Amino acid sequence: MSNPEKAPPSGDSNWEGFREVDRAIAENRLTSYTWKKTWADPWGRLKLITVFLGLGAFAAFVVFYDIIL
Repeated sequence: MSNPEKAPPSGDSNWEGFREVDRAIAENRLTSYTWKKTWADPWGRLKLITVFLGLGAFAAFVVFYDIIL
């Protein structure tokens, strides 16, 4: 490489924030990691609960509508 400014950083830099994600990808457990991180976040938990309640309400409506009418 002729331009040292565009060279990638040396291997001694430690990416603290991405270590767990990299390990999750290597162990093929990224989905589990994502669900656990989302559930740990209060806003993420609220979104998950809202989405699942909405899906449950929609499924109940479809079943009710199909049986009654």
